[in-house]
Amino acid sequence: MTAIGPSTTSPQPPKEVDTLVVGGGIGGLATALAIARGGRAVHLLEQASEFAEVGAGLQLGANATRVMHRLGVLDAVEAVAVHPERAVMRDAVTGERLTGLTLGETYRSRYGFPYLVMHRSDLLQILLDACRAEPRVTLENDRTVRDAVPGDDDVLVTCEDSSSYRARAVLAADGLHSRLRRLFVDDEPVCSGYVAYRGTMPIGDVATDVDANDIVLWVGPRLHLMQYPVRAGALYNQVAVFHSDSFAAGVPDTEWGTPQELDAAYEDTTDAVRLSAASVSRARHWPLFDREPLDHIAAGRIALLGDAAHPMLQVLGQGACQALEDADTVAACLSEHSDDVEKALAAYEQKRLARVTTCQRRARPWADMWHLTDPVALSLRNRVLRDRADDDYRDVDWLYLEQPAPGLVPS
Repeated sequence: MTAIGPSTTSPQPPKEVDTLVVGGGIGGLATALAIARGGRAVHLLEQASEFAEVGAGLQLGANATRVMHRLGVLDAVEAVAVHPERAVMRDAVTGERLTGLTLGETYRSRYGFPYLVMHRSDLLQILLDACRAEPRVTLENDRTVRDAVPGDDDVLVTCEDSSSYRARAVLAADGLHSRLRRLFVDDEPVCSGYVAYRGTMPIGDVATDVDANDIVLWVGPRLHLMQYPVRAGALYNQVAVFHSDSFAAGVPDTEWGTPQELDAAYEDTTDAVRLSAASVSRARHWPLFDREPLDHIAAGRIALLGDAAHPMLQVLGQGACQALEDADTVAACLSEHSDDVEKALAAYEQKRLARVTTCQRRARPWADMWHLTDPVALSLRNRVLRDRADDDYRDVDWLYLEQPAPGLVPS
Protein backbone atom coordinates (compact mmCIF):
# COMPACT_ATOMS: atom_id res chain seq x y z
CA MET A 1 0.00 0.00 0.00
CA THR A 2 1.21 3.45 -0.89
CA ALA A 3 0.11 6.38 1.29
CA ILE A 4 0.07 9.86 -0.20
CA GLY A 5 -0.39 13.19 1.56
CA PRO A 6 -1.85 16.42 0.21
CA SER A 7 -0.04 18.09 -2.66
CA THR A 8 1.70 21.39 -1.97
CA THR A 9 2.95 22.00 -5.51
CA SER A 10 1.30 23.60 -8.53
CA PRO A 11 -1.36 21.56 -10.38
CA GLN A 12 0.08 18.56 -12.21
CA PRO A 13 -1.26 16.63 -15.19
CA PRO A 14 -3.92 14.07 -14.23
CA LYS A 15 -2.56 11.02 -12.47
CA GLU A 16 -3.24 7.81 -14.39
CA VAL A 17 -4.86 5.11 -12.26
CA ASP A 18 -6.68 1.90 -13.06
CA THR A 19 -9.62 1.84 -10.65
CA LEU A 20 -10.53 4.85 -8.50
CA VAL A 21 -12.66 4.53 -5.37
CA VAL A 22 -14.14 7.74 -3.96
CA GLY A 23 -14.79 7.55 -0.21
CA GLY A 24 -12.86 5.90 2.60
CA GLY A 25 -15.61 4.62 4.86
CA ILE A 26 -16.45 0.98 5.46
CA GLY A 27 -17.90 0.52 1.98
CA GLY A 28 -15.05 2.28 0.18
CA LEU A 29 -12.29 0.44 2.02
CA ALA A 30 -14.02 -2.90 1.53
CA THR A 31 -14.37 -2.14 -2.17
CA ALA A 32 -10.68 -1.26 -2.51
CA LEU A 33 -9.65 -4.39 -0.63
CA ALA A 34 -11.92 -6.68 -2.64
CA ILE A 35 -10.71 -5.29 -5.96
CA ALA A 36 -7.06 -5.55 -4.94
CA ARG A 37 -7.52 -9.13 -3.73
CA GLY A 38 -8.86 -9.83 -7.22
CA GLY A 39 -5.53 -8.71 -8.71
CA ARG A 40 -6.38 -5.19 -9.84
CA ALA A 41 -4.63 -1.97 -8.75
CA VAL A 42 -6.95 0.44 -6.96
CA HIS A 43 -6.55 4.04 -5.82
CA LEU A 44 -8.80 5.39 -3.04
CA LEU A 45 -9.53 9.05 -2.27
CA GLU A 46 -10.84 10.16 1.14
CA GLN A 47 -11.77 13.76 1.82
CA ALA A 48 -10.88 13.72 5.53
CA SER A 49 -7.31 14.02 6.76
CA GLU A 50 -7.69 10.73 8.63
CA PHE A 51 -9.80 7.63 8.14
CA ALA A 52 -12.55 7.62 10.76
CA GLU A 53 -16.07 6.29 11.20
CA VAL A 54 -18.80 8.40 12.77
CA GLY A 55 -21.24 6.53 14.99
CA ALA A 56 -21.05 3.68 17.44
CA GLY A 57 -22.53 0.19 17.08
CA LEU A 58 -23.01 -1.87 13.95
CA GLN A 59 -24.99 -5.06 13.28
CA LEU A 60 -23.59 -7.50 10.75
CA GLY A 61 -25.75 -10.31 9.43
CA ALA A 62 -24.53 -13.44 7.67
CA ASN A 63 -24.68 -11.68 4.31
CA ALA A 64 -21.99 -9.29 5.58
CA THR A 65 -19.84 -11.77 7.52
CA ARG A 66 -19.85 -13.99 4.43
CA VAL A 67 -18.20 -11.13 2.52
CA MET A 68 -15.70 -10.61 5.35
CA HIS A 69 -14.73 -14.26 5.04
CA ARG A 70 -14.07 -13.80 1.32
CA LEU A 71 -11.97 -10.72 2.10
CA GLY A 72 -9.92 -12.64 4.67
CA VAL A 73 -10.82 -10.39 7.62
CA LEU A 74 -13.52 -12.39 9.41
CA ASP A 75 -11.16 -13.81 12.05
CA ALA A 76 -9.98 -10.31 12.97
CA VAL A 77 -13.58 -9.10 13.11
CA GLU A 78 -14.76 -11.96 15.30
CA ALA A 79 -11.92 -11.28 17.75
CA VAL A 80 -13.33 -7.86 18.66
CA ALA A 81 -17.05 -8.40 17.96
CA VAL A 82 -19.81 -9.83 20.13
CA HIS A 83 -21.71 -12.98 19.14
CA PRO A 84 -25.28 -12.36 20.35
CA GLU A 85 -27.38 -15.37 21.25
CA ARG A 86 -30.69 -13.75 20.36
CA ALA A 87 -32.44 -10.57 19.34
CA VAL A 88 -35.45 -9.61 21.43
CA MET A 89 -38.22 -7.11 20.66
CA ARG A 90 -40.08 -5.57 23.59
CA ASP A 91 -42.88 -3.04 23.98
CA ALA A 92 -41.29 0.23 25.14
CA VAL A 93 -44.43 1.30 27.04
CA THR A 94 -45.48 -1.91 28.80
CA GLY A 95 -42.14 -3.75 28.86
CA GLU A 96 -43.80 -6.86 27.37
CA ARG A 97 -41.66 -9.25 25.35
CA LEU A 98 -43.18 -9.36 21.87
CA THR A 99 -40.93 -11.65 19.86
CA GLY A 100 -37.33 -12.69 19.25
CA LEU A 101 -34.91 -14.16 16.76
CA THR A 102 -32.53 -16.96 17.66
CA LEU A 103 -28.96 -16.13 16.68
CA GLY A 104 -25.83 -17.95 17.87
CA GLU A 105 -25.11 -21.43 16.54
CA THR A 106 -28.64 -22.04 15.21
CA TYR A 107 -28.41 -18.97 13.00
CA ARG A 108 -24.84 -19.79 11.96
CA SER A 109 -25.83 -23.33 11.02
CA ARG A 110 -28.66 -22.09 8.82
CA TYR A 111 -26.77 -19.33 7.02
CA GLY A 112 -23.18 -20.56 7.18
CA PHE A 113 -21.80 -17.45 8.89
CA PRO A 114 -22.37 -15.66 12.21
CA TYR A 115 -24.45 -12.67 13.21
CA LEU A 116 -22.16 -10.15 14.92
CA VAL A 117 -22.40 -6.77 16.61
CA MET A 118 -19.37 -4.51 16.92
CA HIS A 119 -18.12 -0.94 17.08
CA ARG A 120 -18.06 0.75 13.68
CA SER A 121 -14.57 2.12 14.25
CA ASP A 122 -13.25 -1.39 14.95
CA LEU A 123 -14.46 -2.63 11.57
CA LEU A 124 -13.08 0.44 9.82
CA GLN A 125 -9.68 -0.11 11.43
CA ILE A 126 -9.58 -3.78 10.40
CA LEU A 127 -10.38 -2.89 6.79
CA LEU A 128 -7.89 -0.02 6.86
CA ASP A 129 -5.11 -2.26 8.17
CA ALA A 130 -5.86 -4.83 5.48
CA CYS A 131 -5.75 -2.15 2.77
CA ARG A 132 -2.46 -0.79 4.09
CA ALA A 133 -0.99 -4.28 3.92
CA GLU A 134 -2.17 -4.76 0.34
CA PRO A 135 0.42 -3.58 -2.24
CA ARG A 136 -2.21 -3.03 -4.94
CA VAL A 137 -4.05 -0.42 -2.81
CA THR A 138 -3.08 3.25 -2.72
CA LEU A 139 -4.80 5.39 -0.09
CA GLU A 140 -4.91 9.15 -0.36
CA ASN A 141 -6.37 11.56 2.21
CA ASP A 142 -7.36 15.24 1.96
CA ARG A 143 -8.93 14.75 -1.44
CA THR A 144 -12.46 16.10 -1.92
CA VAL A 145 -13.78 15.06 -5.31
CA ARG A 146 -15.49 17.89 -7.16
CA ASP A 147 -16.46 16.30 -10.46
CA ALA A 148 -16.10 13.32 -12.76
CA VAL A 149 -16.26 13.67 -16.54
CA PRO A 150 -16.55 10.49 -18.62
CA GLY A 151 -14.41 10.17 -21.75
CA ASP A 152 -14.18 7.51 -24.42
CA ASP A 153 -11.68 5.32 -22.57
CA ASP A 154 -11.50 6.76 -19.07
CA VAL A 155 -13.01 9.18 -16.56
CA LEU A 156 -11.41 12.48 -15.56
CA VAL A 157 -11.88 13.09 -11.83
CA THR A 158 -11.01 16.50 -10.36
CA CYS A 159 -10.70 17.50 -6.71
CA GLU A 160 -11.24 20.75 -4.83
CA ASP A 161 -7.46 21.25 -4.53
CA SER A 162 -7.11 20.97 -8.36
CA SER A 163 -5.52 17.53 -8.22
CA SER A 164 -6.94 15.25 -10.91
CA TYR A 165 -6.98 11.61 -12.01
CA ARG A 166 -7.72 9.63 -15.12
CA ALA A 167 -9.22 6.25 -14.25
CA ARG A 168 -10.50 3.30 -16.24
CA ALA A 169 -13.25 2.85 -13.64
CA VAL A 170 -14.66 5.15 -10.95
CA LEU A 171 -16.57 3.73 -7.98
CA ALA A 172 -18.36 6.29 -5.81
CA ALA A 173 -18.69 5.21 -2.18
CA ASP A 174 -18.98 8.77 -0.90
CA GLY A 175 -22.04 8.37 1.29
CA LEU A 176 -25.49 9.85 1.71
CA HIS A 177 -24.45 13.27 0.36
CA SER A 178 -22.51 11.82 -2.58
CA ARG A 179 -21.38 14.40 -5.13
CA LEU A 180 -21.06 11.81 -7.87
CA ARG A 181 -24.66 10.64 -7.45
CA ARG A 182 -25.70 13.81 -9.28
CA LEU A 183 -24.28 12.25 -12.46
CA PHE A 184 -27.22 9.84 -12.22
CA VAL A 185 -30.05 11.92 -10.75
CA ASP A 186 -30.74 15.39 -9.39
CA ASP A 187 -32.31 14.47 -6.05
CA GLU A 188 -31.96 15.23 -2.37
CA PRO A 189 -31.96 13.04 0.75
CA VAL A 190 -35.42 12.45 2.20
CA CYS A 191 -35.69 13.23 5.91
CA SER A 192 -37.91 10.86 7.86
CA GLY A 193 -38.49 13.34 10.68
CA TYR A 194 -36.87 10.86 13.05
CA VAL A 195 -33.65 11.60 14.90
CA ALA A 196 -31.16 9.28 16.60
CA TYR A 197 -28.99 9.79 19.66
CA ARG A 198 -26.17 7.22 19.73
CA GLY A 199 -23.40 6.35 22.11
CA THR A 200 -21.51 3.71 24.05
CA MET A 201 -20.55 3.45 27.70
CA PRO A 202 -18.55 0.99 29.82
CA ILE A 203 -20.83 -1.94 30.41
CA GLY A 204 -20.37 -1.60 34.16
CA ASP A 205 -21.86 1.91 34.04
CA VAL A 206 -25.15 0.87 32.43
CA ALA A 207 -28.04 1.97 34.64
CA THR A 208 -30.32 -0.96 33.77
CA ASP A 209 -29.94 -4.74 33.66
CA VAL A 210 -27.94 -6.09 30.71
CA ASP A 211 -29.26 -9.44 29.51
CA ALA A 212 -26.13 -11.34 28.46
CA ASN A 213 -25.19 -10.68 24.82
CA ASP A 214 -28.73 -10.07 23.58
CA ILE A 215 -29.67 -7.43 21.06
CA VAL A 216 -32.65 -5.70 22.66
CA LEU A 217 -35.07 -3.60 20.63
CA TRP A 218 -37.75 -1.60 22.41
CA VAL A 219 -40.54 -0.33 20.11
CA GLY A 220 -43.10 2.30 20.93
CA PRO A 221 -45.28 5.02 19.41
CA ARG A 222 -42.99 7.00 17.08
CA LEU A 223 -39.84 5.82 18.90
CA HIS A 224 -37.49 2.89 19.37
CA LEU A 225 -34.45 2.08 21.48
CA MET A 226 -31.76 -0.37 20.33
CA GLN A 227 -29.23 -1.85 22.79
CA TYR A 228 -26.39 -4.37 22.53
CA PRO A 229 -22.80 -4.89 23.74
CA VAL A 230 -19.79 -4.15 21.50
CA ARG A 231 -15.99 -4.32 21.70
CA ALA A 232 -15.93 -7.92 22.96
CA GLY A 233 -18.51 -7.00 25.60
CA ALA A 234 -16.59 -4.14 27.22
CA LEU A 235 -18.95 -1.39 25.98
CA TYR A 236 -22.72 -1.11 25.70
CA ASN A 237 -24.14 0.51 22.58
CA GLN A 238 -27.45 2.38 22.73
CA VAL A 239 -29.42 4.17 20.03
CA ALA A 240 -32.48 6.20 21.04
CA VAL A 241 -34.69 7.19 18.09
CA PHE A 242 -37.82 9.33 18.07
CA HIS A 243 -39.97 11.41 15.75
CA SER A 244 -39.56 15.14 16.22
CA ASP A 245 -42.72 17.22 16.57
CA SER A 246 -40.60 20.28 15.82
CA PHE A 247 -39.58 18.79 12.46
CA ALA A 248 -43.23 18.22 11.61
CA ALA A 249 -43.93 21.86 12.49
CA GLY A 250 -41.27 23.09 10.07
CA VAL A 251 -38.69 24.22 12.62
CA PRO A 252 -35.24 24.88 10.99
CA ASP A 253 -32.88 21.88 10.82
CA THR A 254 -30.56 23.17 13.52
CA GLU A 255 -33.37 23.53 16.04
CA TRP A 256 -35.28 20.25 15.95
CA GLY A 257 -34.53 16.91 17.55
CA THR A 258 -33.23 18.51 20.76
CA PRO A 259 -32.39 16.65 23.99
CA GLN A 260 -35.53 18.16 25.49
CA GLU A 261 -37.58 16.52 22.74
CA LEU A 262 -35.78 13.24 23.40
CA ASP A 263 -36.74 13.30 27.07
CA ALA A 264 -40.33 14.25 26.26
CA ALA A 265 -40.65 11.48 23.67
CA TYR A 266 -39.54 8.82 26.18
CA GLU A 267 -41.44 10.23 29.17
CA ASP A 268 -44.22 7.61 29.04
CA THR A 269 -42.02 4.56 28.41
CA THR A 270 -41.18 1.88 30.95
CA ASP A 271 -38.50 2.70 33.54
CA ALA A 272 -35.77 0.66 31.83
CA VAL A 273 -36.34 2.44 28.53
CA ARG A 274 -36.64 5.92 30.00
CA LEU A 275 -33.46 5.52 32.08
CA SER A 276 -31.57 4.15 29.08
CA ALA A 277 -32.66 6.99 26.80
CA ALA A 278 -31.64 9.48 29.47
CA SER A 279 -28.14 7.97 29.62
CA VAL A 280 -27.37 8.19 25.89
CA SER A 281 -24.83 10.86 24.98
CA ARG A 282 -26.35 14.23 24.11
CA ALA A 283 -23.20 15.51 22.39
CA ARG A 284 -24.58 14.90 18.90
CA HIS A 285 -27.70 13.65 17.17
CA TRP A 286 -28.37 12.37 13.68
CA PRO A 287 -31.51 13.12 11.64
CA LEU A 288 -32.41 9.94 9.74
CA PHE A 289 -32.50 10.09 5.95
CA ASP A 290 -32.88 7.84 2.99
CA ARG A 291 -33.42 8.50 -0.73
CA GLU A 292 -35.73 7.20 -3.41
CA PRO A 293 -34.35 4.13 -5.24
CA LEU A 294 -32.49 4.75 -8.49
CA ASP A 295 -33.25 3.26 -11.89
CA HIS A 296 -29.51 2.82 -12.49
CA ILE A 297 -26.44 2.58 -10.25
CA ALA A 298 -23.92 2.25 -13.07
CA ALA A 299 -23.34 4.21 -16.26
CA GLY A 300 -20.41 3.55 -18.53
CA ARG A 301 -17.27 3.57 -16.40
CA ILE A 302 -18.86 5.02 -13.24
CA ALA A 303 -20.83 3.17 -10.57
CA LEU A 304 -22.33 4.04 -7.19
CA LEU A 305 -21.97 1.89 -4.08
CA GLY A 306 -23.27 1.91 -0.51
CA ASP A 307 -25.16 4.97 0.69
CA ALA A 308 -24.20 6.86 -2.47
CA ALA A 309 -26.34 4.36 -4.37
CA HIS A 310 -29.02 3.18 -1.95
CA PRO A 311 -29.23 4.93 1.44
CA MET A 312 -31.91 3.29 3.55
CA LEU A 313 -33.50 3.70 6.95
CA GLN A 314 -31.55 1.83 9.61
CA VAL A 315 -34.32 -0.48 10.82
CA LEU A 316 -33.14 -3.47 8.77
CA GLY A 317 -29.56 -3.12 9.99
CA GLN A 318 -28.43 -3.38 6.37
CA GLY A 319 -26.66 -0.12 5.48
CA ALA A 320 -23.11 -1.39 5.97
CA CYS A 321 -24.11 -4.95 5.06
CA GLN A 322 -25.36 -3.93 1.62
CA ALA A 323 -22.25 -1.79 1.08
CA LEU A 324 -20.14 -4.89 1.78
CA GLU A 325 -22.22 -6.89 -0.69
CA ASP A 326 -21.67 -4.12 -3.26
CA ALA A 327 -17.92 -4.34 -2.72
CA ASP A 328 -17.89 -8.11 -3.16
CA THR A 329 -20.00 -8.00 -6.31
CA VAL A 330 -18.28 -5.13 -8.10
CA ALA A 331 -14.88 -6.71 -7.47
CA ALA A 332 -16.09 -10.04 -8.87
CA CYS A 333 -17.53 -8.34 -11.94
CA LEU A 334 -14.32 -6.39 -12.60
CA SER A 335 -12.36 -9.62 -12.29
CA GLU A 336 -14.67 -11.53 -14.61
CA HIS A 337 -14.72 -8.78 -17.23
CA SER A 338 -11.19 -7.54 -16.67
CA ASP A 339 -10.80 -6.13 -20.18
CA ASP A 340 -14.21 -4.45 -20.40
CA VAL A 341 -14.97 -2.03 -17.55
CA GLU A 342 -18.32 -0.95 -18.95
CA LYS A 343 -19.49 -4.55 -19.21
CA ALA A 344 -18.25 -5.22 -15.69
CA LEU A 345 -20.15 -2.30 -14.18
CA ALA A 346 -23.28 -3.14 -16.15
CA ALA A 347 -23.06 -6.66 -14.69
CA TYR A 348 -22.65 -5.18 -11.21
CA GLU A 349 -25.84 -3.16 -11.66
CA GLN A 350 -27.71 -6.18 -12.98
CA LYS A 351 -26.75 -8.23 -9.94
CA ARG A 352 -27.33 -5.56 -7.30
CA LEU A 353 -30.08 -3.14 -8.30
CA ALA A 354 -33.15 -5.25 -7.51
CA ARG A 355 -31.77 -6.40 -4.15
CA VAL A 356 -30.79 -2.98 -2.85
CA THR A 357 -34.04 -1.47 -4.10
CA THR A 358 -35.92 -4.13 -2.14
CA CYS A 359 -33.97 -3.22 0.99
CA GLN A 360 -34.77 0.47 0.56
CA ARG A 361 -38.45 -0.13 -0.09
CA ARG A 362 -38.95 -2.59 2.78
CA ALA A 363 -37.20 -0.43 5.36
CA ARG A 364 -39.87 2.29 5.38
CA PRO A 365 -42.92 0.11 6.20
CA TRP A 366 -40.79 -1.90 8.64
CA ALA A 367 -40.04 1.35 10.48
CA ASP A 368 -43.74 2.24 10.40
CA MET A 369 -44.54 -1.12 12.00
CA TRP A 370 -42.12 -0.42 14.85
CA HIS A 371 -43.55 3.05 15.46
CA LEU A 372 -47.31 2.41 15.33
CA THR A 373 -49.58 4.73 17.29
CA ASP A 374 -53.07 3.43 16.48
CA PRO A 375 -54.33 1.14 19.30
CA VAL A 376 -56.04 -1.32 16.94
CA ALA A 377 -52.97 -1.61 14.71
CA LEU A 378 -50.78 -2.02 17.80
CA SER A 379 -52.97 -4.81 19.12
CA LEU A 380 -52.89 -6.66 15.80
CA ARG A 381 -49.11 -6.21 15.46
CA ASN A 382 -48.45 -7.52 18.94
CA ARG A 383 -50.72 -10.52 18.47
CA VAL A 384 -48.91 -11.54 15.28
CA LEU A 385 -45.50 -11.06 16.88
CA ARG A 386 -46.38 -13.08 19.99
CA ASP A 387 -47.43 -16.05 17.83
CA ARG A 388 -44.18 -16.43 15.91
CA ALA A 389 -41.38 -18.72 17.11
CA ASP A 390 -37.92 -17.30 17.76
CA ASP A 391 -36.39 -19.79 15.32
CA ASP A 392 -38.80 -18.90 12.51
CA TYR A 393 -36.47 -17.37 9.91
CA ARG A 394 -38.93 -17.08 7.02
CA ASP A 395 -39.12 -13.29 7.22
CA VAL A 396 -35.32 -12.86 7.10
CA ASP A 397 -34.19 -15.64 4.78
CA TRP A 398 -34.27 -13.19 1.88
CA LEU A 399 -31.60 -11.11 3.66
CA TYR A 400 -29.26 -13.74 5.01
CA LEU A 401 -29.34 -16.76 2.69
CA GLU A 402 -26.45 -16.76 0.25
CA GLN A 403 -27.25 -15.00 -2.99
CA PRO A 404 -26.09 -16.33 -6.38
CA ALA A 405 -22.29 -16.12 -6.39
CA PRO A 406 -20.84 -12.87 -7.76
CA GLY A 407 -20.08 -13.36 -11.42
CA LEU A 408 -22.91 -15.87 -11.96
CA VAL A 409 -26.20 -14.75 -13.50
CA PRO A 410 -29.17 -16.63 -12.01
CA SER A 411 -31.10 -18.75 -14.51
